[in-house]
Amino acid sequence: MLQLAGIFSVLRRVLSLGSLPNGRGALLALILALVPLALLRGFMVDDALVTARVAHHIATGVGYRFNSDGPVVDAVTPLGWAYVLAAFAGSSVWRAFVAAKWIGAASYALAVMLLGRWISARAGSAWRFAPLLLLLCSASLAAWAVSGMETGFITLLCTLSLARGRAGALAAGSAAALRPELMPWAMVLAFGSAVARHERARGLGLALALALAPPLAVALVRQGLFGEPAPLAVWAKPSDLEHGLVYAVGAAFGTGALPMLAALGGYRSLDAHARAVALAVLVHFGALVLSGGDWMALYRLATPLLPLVIFVCAGLAARAPVWATVSRVGSACALSVVVFATTGVRAMKVGDHRAALIESARQPLAGARHVAALDIGWVGAATDATIVDLAGITDPVIARLPGGHTSKRIPAELLVQRRTDTWVLLLGKGETLRSPWWSTHFDRAVERRVAVLARDIDVKSVALLPLGGTNQRYAVIRARY
Repeated sequence: MLQLAGIFSVLRRVLSLGSLPNGRGALLALILALVPLALLRGFMVDDALVTARVAHHIATGVGYRFNSDGPVVDAVTPLGWAYVLAAFAGSSVWRAFVAAKWIGAASYALAVMLLGRWISARAGSAWRFAPLLLLLCSASLAAWAVSGMETGFITLLCTLSLARGRAGALAAGSAAALRPELMPWAMVLAFGSAVARHERARGLGLALALALAPPLAVALVRQGLFGEPAPLAVWAKPSDLEHGLVYAVGAAFGTGALPMLAALGGYRSLDAHARAVALAVLVHFGALVLSGGDWMALYRLATPLLPLVIFVCAGLAARAPVWATVSRVGSACALSVVVFATTGVRAMKVGDHRAALIESARQPLAGARHVAALDIGWVGAATDATIVDLAGITDPVIARLPGGHTSKRIPAELLVQRRTDTWVLLLGKGETLRSPWWSTHFDRAVERRVAVLARDIDVKSVALLPLGGTNQRYAVIRARY
């Protein structure tokens, strides 16, 4: 708690809302952001618990491992994030996860206050504050700030990249070090900002170096530690251009980014720095297509750049006709409200449902030694047993098996080699456990395959755990050995 108190002390001292110039803009942005942040405080994703388990193992001296008896493995994309959480993770996986939510929320709060101050400092019409309304409507920004993932902190780094000069380039590079798909954005932003400052060749080269050095350094560290320069997720969760295109288009509209940036000839009114920011954001959406997008809800990979979208739109609104600003901001907020009213409302209770699931699983998993599961985050929070990761996000061998992250073609001998004695499998929607158990329709391809491979085991017990908020249940199958 001392560390968290220190974070909020820094927020107060840095911004001093009551005394610093432009503090009203910061206060307005914070107030608008706090409403959805409070509503969505219960959001989380399973991958956040994967990071938290690694952090717990670091804190307890086991090392950078997902399984205490397993290898050192690149279990999470943002290398180093688990070490940040380790300071809070000594007692349990859940405590590390809760700390991550607070750090994300505090980082996001600082980001929006800085954004508000910078918009307040601009000259022009008072309508320049209108784009801040997206903070009130965006489920993506609020949910991912408190998800337990690193997204809130990356949003802060991306916001800091708006700083003019080399500090902005370094902030962009630092964000790309944690999220590799941000590299094209970081390079374009750093170079474009340097051009806007009329830097000569040396200055342009330095700006690019500051944007590239952090992600390249992380790649070298990964190569040394894990034998690969890229995150394990590249192999564990393969995607394609078609999925990437659908994701990027959905994110462009669902986050409100495209309507905010739709200005046609209005960009002539922006300074060169703001135009560079806009171009870099558009490049990022192209990068999302090439990277194959993401499988998580609420557009995680596009979210960190939404403060930059608001910044550009504020610059347009400072000089645009009122009708143009109302059109841009109104359409962006309308789209965001639709997402909030559908996906956002469902997201509010995810954390409560997951916490209940973890508690209900403790007894059925008690005494298990090697548990095979696809959703390893909550399972890893419910038991200290070794987890056989059917998706491969923490297992280099399984990650490289044919198939997607929910359809890995697990060979029978691998389950034998891993001495699997327990299986946690998600039943299909509305499905009940059949007899024999392995004939049940399980939700995902790898679970159906594993059930067939394990059909000859001598079953000791079967427990059904409800997945809150859905009509699905998990089956915990224990072998009699």
